[in-house]
Amino acid sequence: MEKQVWRVSFITIIANLFLTFIKLFAGFFSHSNAMISDAVHSLSDVLSTVVVIIGVKMASKEADEDHPYGHERLECVAALILSIMLLITGIGIGIIGIKSIIFGKNIIVPGGIALFAAILSIIVKEAMYWYTRGVAIRVNSGALLADAWHHRSDSLSSIGSFIGILGARLGFIYLDSMASIIICIFIIKVALDIFIDSIEKMVDKACDVEVINKIKDIVNSNSKVIEIDHLRTRKFGGMAYVDIDISVDRKLTIEEAHKISHKVHIDIEKKIESVKHCRVHVNPYLKDTNE
Repeated sequence: MEKQVWRVSFITIIANLFLTFIKLFAGFFSHSNAMISDAVHSLSDVLSTVVVIIGVKMASKEADEDHPYGHERLECVAALILSIMLLITGIGIGIIGIKSIIFGKNIIVPGGIALFAAILSIIVKEAMYWYTRGVAIRVNSGALLADAWHHRSDSLSSIGSFIGILGARLGFIYLDSMASIIICIFIIKVALDIFIDSIEKMVDKACDVEVINKIKDIVNSNSKVIEIDHLRTRKFGGMAYVDIDISVDRKLTIEEAHKISHKVHIDIEKKIESVKHCRVHVNPYLKDTNE
């Protein structure tokens, strides 16, 4: 996992530094507020990627005496920091756009080079989104998935830049500054989504219905299990913990019941990669008796 995250992060940093330089150059020389705002957004991507690298590195540490359950939640902390960085970036960009509309007097129409920079950014950032998203899903990294959405927000903001710059060049001079406000909204939306997702993973929220149903299917496929008495799941960073009570034939020996519980335990952890640990408790099935 760590090697894949490092590879994605290195490519991301190089791409964002390149785009930041191109956008700043185009923004200043084309007098485009939208493009300068977009450049700031790309620069924040570089900083966010560094946060992701640190978060994944810390989350991958083995359990120790002080952290017997591991360090996975540190990845959530990294995602939280990333969401705050995005929020600050979005608000800053929005303030620039609003000030430009309210106090701007002699607004200069953006040059054509800004349009080229916007198109280049859309292509590169959308490609980075799909690439990073694919790796994030494969290694089950919340922080990396947050970084993928950061790429998507940058792609959307570049689309806003393109529309604003094109509109300003067609005579709607305030559209360039309005594009900055649209970019601000996109970024804040993504920041809030990442923030909420990270909080949910830190407060022991249950796993998604799909995961719970898969756990039930695995347990029910064991012919020795008569019934699932109780099932609880909780997210722990990018991983999950499962507690399950099952009923088996009450006439079985302790050793036989243990073998069944061990089989359920192994099957769940093996077939569902996101499950870090599964605890199985065995009960005697009593519903067919008067006990």
